[in-house]
Amino acid sequence: MKKVLTIAGSDTCGGAGIQADLKTFSAHGVYGMSVITAVTAQNTQGVFAVQDILPEIIGQQIDAIFEDIQVDALKIGMVSVIDTIKIIGSKLKFYGATNIVLDPVMISKSGFPLLQPDAREALIEHLLPLATIVTPNIPEAEVISGERITKIEEMKEAARMIASLGPTYVLVKGGHLEEEATDILFDGKLFYELKAPRLYTKNTHGTGCTLSAAIASNLAKGKDVANAVKASKKYITTAINHSFAIGKGVGPTHHFYEIYTKAGIIDE
Repeated sequence: MKKVLTIAGSDTCGGAGIQADLKTFSAHGVYGMSVITAVTAQNTQGVFAVQDILPEIIGQQIDAIFEDIQVDALKIGMVSVIDTIKIIGSKLKFYGATNIVLDPVMISKSGFPLLQPDAREALIEHLLPLATIVTPNIPEAEVISGERITKIEEMKEAARMIASLGPTYVLVKGGHLEEEATDILFDGKLFYELKAPRLYTKNTHGTGCTLSAAIASNLAKGKDVANAVKASKKYITTAINHSFAIGKGVGPTHHFYEIYTKAGIIDE
């Protein structure tokens, strides 16, 4: 069984972060492992508090995994502060990590900052160059590129600018566009438009975490980047289409819908 690591924050309501990643890994038939970077107090209505884990503890978590277990792929999610970013970057370089998916989590859907403003440059400097693929949504791509994005051509230009900062592939997610949910994948030379119908549901908590975890899973299983992204987009589209209306706010996606369906589990 392939082994995949998530380096990210914890989500108390289980829809995003470490919890969503581990569910996604399980749904893809890979063995999931975790390095926790922060503990959050959050639910479907928002993020209310964050406690960052000490950088030395983050480093020791990474050591514990890489010194014992082969890591076939990994994803990086919430990394709030400069010292966290630096220790992750240095450890991944030291261990020669491959198949790295970077989801540059910057702000929650409720507007809570998950990446401190002074840490943005550190993320660009220390983690972007290590990434096999980086997966910003439009607001995140705007921050990284410094450009306003309102249409597909501007997504492509932002992808080109982000690629110049070091990642091998860039996936700019188009969920914030008003039209179809078209994502742009850039391999350094060519652009690929990945289209899906827009799904009208408020229950999209953890979609970015889930997509990046799916990409890491598919890379670990041997798919090339383009096919890993295509398979992952199909997976997240299904998960959103069957998302849960739990809690009083933005509910989570259904990570196990296809598995439950095949198993004959009735999920009301």
